[in-house]
Amino acid sequence: MTILCIETSTSVCSAAICKDGVPMNQCICREGSNHARLLPRYIEELLSFAREHDLSIEAVALSEGPGSYTGLRIGTSTAKGLCYGLNIPLIPIPTLEVLKESARQQSSIINQPSSILIPLLDARRMEVYTVINGETKAVVVENEASLYEGDEDVYYFGDGAAKCALIFTKPNWHYIPDIVPEAQYMGALAEQIINHQSKITNAKSVDLAYYEPFYLKEFIAAQSHVKGLV
Repeated sequence: MTILCIETSTSVCSAAICKDGVPMNQCICREGSNHARLLPRYIEELLSFAREHDLSIEAVALSEGPGSYTGLRIGTSTAKGLCYGLNIPLIPIPTLEVLKESARQQSSIINQPSSILIPLLDARRMEVYTVINGETKAVVVENEASLYEGDEDVYYFGDGAAKCALIFTKPNWHYIPDIVPEAQYMGALAEQIINHQSKITNAKSVDLAYYEPFYLKEFIAAQSHVKGLV
């Protein structure tokens, strides 16, 4: 299956084409929040690549959040427009799962299947988005016990990890820098979701008209410091 993948949950913007879970081409920018300008250009480049290689886009995979409110809105509106225009399904993927898969693919130091992987997305101050006991949460980090208690090797990563490295001191906790969620690693995750849904009787596809990103927390606009604005 050929899937167009979109990842805009952090300051890094990426889009990719994957076939049968294997990355075929990726466009990515790590230099700041230019998603609204970059993503349409990336989509155009990838659709051109698909035509040149006789690939027919069969679905759009979207990193659904949590993450940057603005980034998620941009990715979602683009993905929904493509699905409407091409009459193909949308496959939302939890961003923290994308981040974990990116760590598995990019890091050579995760060498034990029993290792604990803790994805951390920045939620401002000492708060992070992470997964605890299978549940996605916003957690204020005070020490390692805020996230996990155990003696196994723990690897933590993501744009919320660097600030945690300043207070984590346990020797079995390992910080992996420079790991970001990337679109090219979403194809295999999307295939797993499709295969799982195919085994469920009456499994429902995403309703594009009502679909919204997974923000986790409500967006709160900062107060303006410009005179006359409140």
